[in-house]
Amino acid sequence: MPEKTSPVAINAAEAPPRAKPSIYPEPFASRMAGREKRPLGDLFGLENFGVNLTRLAPNAVSALRHAHSKQDEFIYVLHGRPILQTDEGRTQLSPGMCAGFRAGGGNACNLVNETAEEVVYLEIGDRTPGDEATYPDDDLQAVLVDGQWRFFHKDGTPY
Repeated sequence: MPEKTSPVAINAAEAPPRAKPSIYPEPFASRMAGREKRPLGDLFGLENFGVNLTRLAPNAVSALRHAHSKQDEFIYVLHGRPILQTDEGRTQLSPGMCAGFRAGGGNACNLVNETAEEVVYLEIGDRTPGDEATYPDDDLQAVLVDGQWRFFHKDGTPY
């Protein structure tokens, strides 16, 4: 009988949080204080897409506002009322609401929790090789190489 390496099912809230709170280089990583990601897709060995159960404490942000070149991205709000920031402006979300961003669409986005209540949402994205992320509000760009993000200044110098 083959050795079982991943669970059949779990309680998502009991999945272990990501060990490193942020993969961004400083000074950006510290701006992710109050964000906790539980990588659910990795627990099941998913290779084509990732799923995170993410919690935002009051005043926390999901990520730097960003857009992907090759990755589709989708969010579904479970609890709380985050603000979705996009190129179109700010949109108040509530439980049951969702948003999606197609690869290469260029619409930079993130979530901000401006309330005193915790926000909980699912984020789903594919893992297309060669993806790049742009950050219109920050001196940062990223390239996915061999499954790892590499970060650069906008002038191309590495962090």
